[in-house]
Amino acid sequence: MGGVVEYTREILSDILRELGCEPLALEVMPDHVHVFALCPPRHSPAYIVNYLKGKSARRILQRFPELRTRAPRGKLWSRSYFVVTVGKVTADIVKKYVEEQWEKEK
Repeated sequence: MGGVVEYTREILSDILRELGCEPLALEVMPDHVHVFALCPPRHSPAYIVNYLKGKSARRILQRFPELRTRAPRGKLWSRSYFVVTVGKVTADIVKKYVEEQWEKEK
């Protein structure tokens, strides 16, 4: 599946910028993604997640249609997600956490 991870990271970053968000850290894991972004308060976290999932799924599946056969019910993303806001920790700590996720997968 050469290029899927890189393309997914690129697409998610592009879509975040469309929303006026600044992607700070983004990692594509085997079964989920970590996204850390600075977004304007006019968008709710639920709106941002659903927008990201909808737009990215369309683009990714157009480029890699073979993913449809691997995904449950032909859907790239599940309905679930986890969102947390950053308040008591610095952006650098969260960014480091996201970037280090591959080390934890090994």
